[in-house]
Amino acid sequence: MAFELPDLPYGHDSLADNGMSRETLEYHHDLHHNAYVTNGNAAIAGTDWESKSLEEIITGTYSAGSVAQNGIFNNISQLWNHNQFWEMMGPGVSSMPSELEVALKESFGSLEAFKTEFCAAGAGQFGAGWCWLVKTPDGSLKVTKTENGVNPLCFGQKTLLGCDVWEHSYYIDFRNKRPVYLSNFLDNLVNWENVASRM
Repeated sequence: MAFELPDLPYGHDSLADNGMSRETLEYHHDLHHNAYVTNGNAAIAGTDWESKSLEEIITGTYSAGSVAQNGIFNNISQLWNHNQFWEMMGPGVSSMPSELEVALKESFGSLEAFKTEFCAAGAGQFGAGWCWLVKTPDGSLKVTKTENGVNPLCFGQKTLLGCDVWEHSYYIDFRNKRPVYLSNFLDNLVNWENVASRM
């Protein structure tokens, strides 16, 4: 069964007032994300992975400690990452559900401390990658960062929030100001109800 590019859950213009332009979404979703779908399908065609779910392929092909992951992992993991990424954002400014706010304060001391740690993880990820808010197997919340397409599934963690810090995610709108992009992501783009629903 071939994977397909999911539609954006909002229009290409819907995030413009929040700091993500139509042009960014056209390049990032319509071209970059679609390339992962196309290349991922080609990579698994005729293999035992062809009938597996995205999650099964990711955990089955991940090789810990390898900077240059194999072609199947790279494309399928990025396909999954982007499927999550679009759902984690939304138009308008989202209010944070109380249960998530309480959990973040308990884990990080304050919302500002969480945001500072999340932005530092994203800004400190050398080269391409992602920063994440995850729920670990012991139930605690943690901020992490990963290189390239690696994601929390590789470590048995539940993904609550992820931010793409590959340059194609922010360069059109923010040029080389990755920290500003990260702050704007948290303040203006995140759909906190979606994040809370992942708890």
